[in-house]
Amino acid sequence: MSIDRLSTRLRYGLRRSRVLQVVLLAALWWGADALVRRYALPLPGGVLGMLLLLALLASGQVSGHSLRRGAGWLLAEMLLFFVPAVMALLDHGALLRSEGLQLVAVIVFGTVIVMTGTALTVEACCRWSERRAG
Repeated sequence: MSIDRLSTRLRYGLRRSRVLQVVLLAALWWGADALVRRYALPLPGGVLGMLLLLALLASGQVSGHSLRRGAGWLLAEMLLFFVPAVMALLDHGALLRSEGLQLVAVIVFGTVIVMTGTALTVEACCRWSERRAG
């Protein structure tokens, strides 16, 4: 079997299988985390993984369509990722009583900053795209 044919079959399988897409995203995160640990890089493995994924998407090596189903499933089940954190909070009631208001303020402020940054980035990208198209 030729390399081109194998590559075509792999891409087709990736587009059809949500499990393969999730495995690819997890492998990308795992590899980035291993790089961060190996070279003591000053950023989280997840951030490096997202930068690597962005590079793959921008270069055309991976299409957004090839990851849409897996990413959609992960986003739909995101609440499950927060359950362990909530359970850990239950074990630290004293911390919540003494620092709870400050923690809530930081969470709210951080959320507003992230949402504002995201909105401004999306707006800038839309304007750039409209100028480029028109």
